[in-house]
Amino acid sequence: MASICDDGSGLKRILVICPDGDLRPIRLGKMSMKQAKTFNVFVEDLCAAARGAKVVENATADWLADLDDRMHARLAKLGLVKPRKRTNATLGKLLSAFFETLAVKPGTATTYKQTRTLLERHFGEDKLLSEITPLDCDRWRQAMRDAGLAEATISKRVKTAREVFRQGVRWKMLSENPSADVKAGSQTNKARMYFVGRDEAQKVLDACTDAQWKLLFVLSRYGGLRCPSEHLMLRWVDVDWEKNRILVHNPKTEHHEGGSCRFVPLFPELRPYLLKAFEQAEEGTEYIISRCRNSKTNLRTQMERIIKRAGVKPWPKLFHNLRSTRQTELTEKFPSHVVCAWLGNSRAVAQDHYLQVTDAHFVQAVAEPEKKPEPAAQNPARSAAATIGNDQDTASATNENRPELPGDPSSYQYLHDMPVTPTGFEPVSRP
Repeated sequence: MASICDDGSGLKRILVICPDGDLRPIRLGKMSMKQAKTFNVFVEDLCAAARGAKVVENATADWLADLDDRMHARLAKLGLVKPRKRTNATLGKLLSAFFETLAVKPGTATTYKQTRTLLERHFGEDKLLSEITPLDCDRWRQAMRDAGLAEATISKRVKTAREVFRQGVRWKMLSENPSADVKAGSQTNKARMYFVGRDEAQKVLDACTDAQWKLLFVLSRYGGLRCPSEHLMLRWVDVDWEKNRILVHNPKTEHHEGGSCRFVPLFPELRPYLLKAFEQAEEGTEYIISRCRNSKTNLRTQMERIIKRAGVKPWPKLFHNLRSTRQTELTEKFPSHVVCAWLGNSRAVAQDHYLQVTDAHFVQAVAEPEKKPEPAAQNPARSAAATIGNDQDTASATNENRPELPGDPSSYQYLHDMPVTPTGFEPVSRP
């Protein structure tokens, strides 16, 4: 059995009758009475199991698995549980196991490997996992800042490290995740946002060497497709010329429910370039983008050459900025849920990573508002009728108190045929 003791300053301890019959304390430290009572329930279950009176309950076993090493060692010292086996797992062993079981897209795997490099460079492959503390992880984050990495990049690396160490806890290679509370921050780098205006886009289009490169560009700028993954999966059978829409396959979001494909309108800015590429395509050609299909082809390098040839300064994120520009542009005209359905992302992602505040927004904000014409100038007869109808001090509308109306007075003769009522005029039939 066990009982709770409180020394009056918030420090709690439990007195336990151990399997050998001795009464010994378990110091819990500072915690609420409610927490101490919960702890006491599990300890009593362990005491009963140690005497052979019962088996350990599932809830107690789950609680014990999550217990930190220090408190677990105190219970083991009292003979209530078996000591935990110390693991000699290293960071290198954890990283190797993590990447052996990693099932993600090649691009995501490349990003994960960058985190692996940073962890191994900072801690070393032979670093024992049990020796990596939360303070060490905070220092690792600071080291990335000192190295000049952008906050968005640091955030992504921290989140990947959390996943790595979380798997290590799951595999019983370490008792707790040392990076669980490390601040990740935002993955959005506003400094690299750029709006590619239509004038700039036209210059780049004019500098493209052939119809295929023009199509690659407009699919990003005016179709909002992810380049190169969605471009390279487009087939001619995916184009519905009659309904003016394109079926786009989404390799990035295919693991989400309903995210394997989406329909994109055949926008007017996109249609002529797609039609020209269709006319030039050889008979039996399956894919719309027939060039640059090798995964090792660097589209970014060639696009930079085209942009420089156009006399335009390359923007920070060549293809992402084009997609971001299109989402911002479309959101000005259509509801956000419609645009997100067309571009294949969520409103939250669009808000954080795509939508931009442009110079045009500032120009529109400071522009003089249009003045609406006065109601009387729009309909003089109606204004006059309203004025007479609201005159509550006059029993009848006479010529003297009627307002002077512009134009030929005879054209307003019908006003004389309307009797005045408390609520205004009642129209009467005219001969």
